[in-house]
Amino acid sequence: MPMVARRLRDPDINPCLSESDASTRCMDENNYDREQCSTYFLKYKNCRKFWNSIMVQRRQNGVTPSMPTAAERDEILGAMGKMPY
Repeated sequence: MPMVARRLRDPDINPCLSESDASTRCMDENNYDREQCSTYFLKYKNCRKFWNSIMVQRRQNGVTPSMPTAAERDEILGAMGKMPY
């Protein structure tokens, strides 16, 4: 597997891995009809927006790494009580 593909499959790097997989699975199951998968695309888009805003905040505050690890993301989501996207 190429390095880029491995990085996209790494849960520590890609916070929206489950949303990405769900949208891909939907496309496969619905014969690549984008209209039927629009809710999955919207969830993925909202997920990316949310984690990008977290990444920007952390970068501004000087926190490294700018993207929280998978364990840190679980803690952040647990503290919120629900999925923000």
